[in-house]
Amino acid sequence: MLIITAPGQGAQTPGFLAPWLDVPGVAERLGAYSELAGLDLIRLGTTASADEIKDTAVAQPLLVAAALAAAGALAGSAAGSVPGSAAGSAAGGGPGDVHADAAAGHSVGELAAGVLAGVLGADDAMRLVSVRGTAMAAASAIEPTGMTAVLGGDQEDVLAAIARHGLTPANVNGAGQIVAAGTLAELEAFAADPPAGARLRPLQVAGAFHTRHMAPAVAALREAAADVSVTDPAITLLSDADGAAVTTGKEWLERVVAQVAAPVRWDLCMKTMAHVGVTALIEFPPAGTLTGLARRALPGIAQLAIKTPDQLDAARDLIQEHLSERDDHDHLPEWRLIVASTSGTFRSPTGRTDSTAAGAMVALTAELGTVVARGGEHLVSAPGPAEIIEWLVEDGDPVSEGQPLVRILPREGA
Repeated sequence: MLIITAPGQGAQTPGFLAPWLDVPGVAERLGAYSELAGLDLIRLGTTASADEIKDTAVAQPLLVAAALAAAGALAGSAAGSVPGSAAGSAAGGGPGDVHADAAAGHSVGELAAGVLAGVLGADDAMRLVSVRGTAMAAASAIEPTGMTAVLGGDQEDVLAAIARHGLTPANVNGAGQIVAAGTLAELEAFAADPPAGARLRPLQVAGAFHTRHMAPAVAALREAAADVSVTDPAITLLSDADGAAVTTGKEWLERVVAQVAAPVRWDLCMKTMAHVGVTALIEFPPAGTLTGLARRALPGIAQLAIKTPDQLDAARDLIQEHLSERDDHDHLPEWRLIVASTSGTFRSPTGRTDSTAAGAMVALTAELGTVVARGGEHLVSAPGPAEIIEWLVEDGDPVSEGQPLVRILPREGA
C-alpha cells in the first residue's frame, strides 16, 4: 500500500525548484499557479533568498505549487488532466493523475494532498493557499508570537511543561518531535524552564501557527472556502486533526479550514499509516522532512523523498511495486480525537480515566471529564455514541488548549 505526502512550511530551501524547470510542462504549470497566487513562483523557487521565501504569505503558495508541479511531472504521460485546472494538462497529466492508495499533507501540505486525492482542483487549491498564507501572516502581526521545537524528552513530560507555560503543542510530529507555540513571553519562560532531557530549538517562523492566535485566519479561509466545490476522496485521505481517514470532501474542507488554529497531529497520521498497512511512502518536494519522520516512526516501510526530477523513475517503480489492488475503504479507521477547549487541569468524573478504559462504550454527550481553568470548568464530552480507544491524559494532568485528551471510535448506539 502506497501513500503520497506533501510537506509543510519550513521545508522550503532557496533554489529547490531550479532543476524542475527542465521538465517539460513544469514551467507552464508553475506560471499558471503564479497567476492564481499573485506571486512569481518560478523566481521565488529558484533565485529568491531564504529570508524572502520564509515569509508565510510566500512560503505556503510556493510549497503547494511545488508539490502539485512535481505530481504532474510524476504523472507524466498519464491520460487526462485535473478538471477545471488551468495547468492540468501542461505536462500530459495533472496532479490528480498520480496513482496511489492514500495521500496526506503536513499543515499547508493538506491542500496539495486534497488535489492528489481528487477532492478539489489545483486552481482552487492555489486560490485557497494564497488566502491562507496571507491571512496567517496578518494574524501573526497582531501580537508577537512564535514556535519552538522540542526534541527528545518524555512526551508526557514535554506536554505537561508546554501546558504549564500556557503554550500549545502546535505540531506533534512523532519520533520525539513536538513544537510548542504561543507568545514570545511564554516561549522565553519555557526556554528558562525546559522539560527534562529535551532540547529546545526556536523556529524561524512569523507566528504561533495552529493555535488560537490564528483565529482571524480561520475566518478568512472559511469565507474563501465557501466558493470551492469539492468531491469525495478517490483514495484514502488522512487528516492532520487526528490521523483519521476522511470520507467526504465537505468534511475534509472544514477540517482544513479549522486546522489553521488547531494542532497538527502528524504522529497520528503515521499511526494510521501503520494501522492500514502502508508499505511505501513518497514525499513530494521540497522533500525530506516527512520521510525523515517516517524513517524513525515507521521502520521497515520503503521511503522516497523526491528532491529532483532524476528521482521520478524511482518513484514510478515504487508505485508499481507497492500500489494496492484494493479499491474499498472498509479497512479504514474512523476514530476521532476529543481535545481540550482551553488550558487548565484535566479532571475525570471519577478521578480515574481507567473507569472508561479502552473498549468502554460511552453514550451520547456522555461526560468524559472537565478541564478546570481560571475561568471555571469546561466540560469534555463525546459528540455521540462512541467507544474509547485510548486515553492520552490522566486525571490531574495539566493540559493546553487544543491538546488531545482521548481517542474515540464513533458507534451506532452505545
